[in-house]
Amino acid sequence: MMTAPGKPSSDALRPVALVTGVGRSVGIGAGIARQLARAGWNIAFTYWTPYDARMPWGVEDGAGEAAARSLAERGAETLAVEADLADPDAPRHLFDEVESSLGNVTALVMCHCESVDSGLLDTTVESFDRHFAVNARATWLLIREYGRRFRGAAGTGRVISLTSDHTVGNLPYGASKGALDRITLAAAHELAHLGITANAINPGPIDTGWMSDALRIDLLHQTPLGRLGTPRDTAHLVDFLCSPEGQWINGQLLKSNGGFAS
Repeated sequence: MMTAPGKPSSDALRPVALVTGVGRSVGIGAGIARQLARAGWNIAFTYWTPYDARMPWGVEDGAGEAAARSLAERGAETLAVEADLADPDAPRHLFDEVESSLGNVTALVMCHCESVDSGLLDTTVESFDRHFAVNARATWLLIREYGRRFRGAAGTGRVISLTSDHTVGNLPYGASKGALDRITLAAAHELAHLGITANAINPGPIDTGWMSDALRIDLLHQTPLGRLGTPRDTAHLVDFLCSPEGQWINGQLLKSNGGFAS
């Protein structure tokens, strides 16, 4: 029988977490996956190389294999799946693969995103639609697939999504993240009969290699604690929410940003 989330005893089965968006070793998704593996979870994770290829940071060669090794070193069984979450069939195929390899999913942690800067006047319809397909529609379809298949004990299920409050100059990203918020918070009510909690986390600006020096300095000035957030900061909150101690936090949009004020 699967144990409750948290740090199981050595002879207990490790619950399964599905973490999306683990394409780079410095990313938030990778940090969350490592922390959950350390806390006693088996980890299935997704990545999508074509997205990284068209972004300024480029593709990190061997990232999937490196992530799997890192998780295995922390005691986790792992499964890496390359998945284009803009494809509406991807969530169903993804859960099929995870269940056949690792078993039923107890925690769904969604770190995937489409994020291309553009504003009200220069956003294309194609870009707008892709942002909503990845950030909003895929979130809904993943949660729907998870809810339909959930077999865990009441009180053990977890849905967590990463959100953002970006708006100016980042229209399709910010708008689609707003939709993601509503979808996630709806799950707290619509999946309550299954004993599943659902929360969204706004991690604030996390330096994962996308910031310019000038932007980094500007964001530092807006953060009272005098440093930028790290993937580990977000991972600790996810770990807590997935633990038995985090069970009473539900239906919340949580800011974990060091007091950052834009």
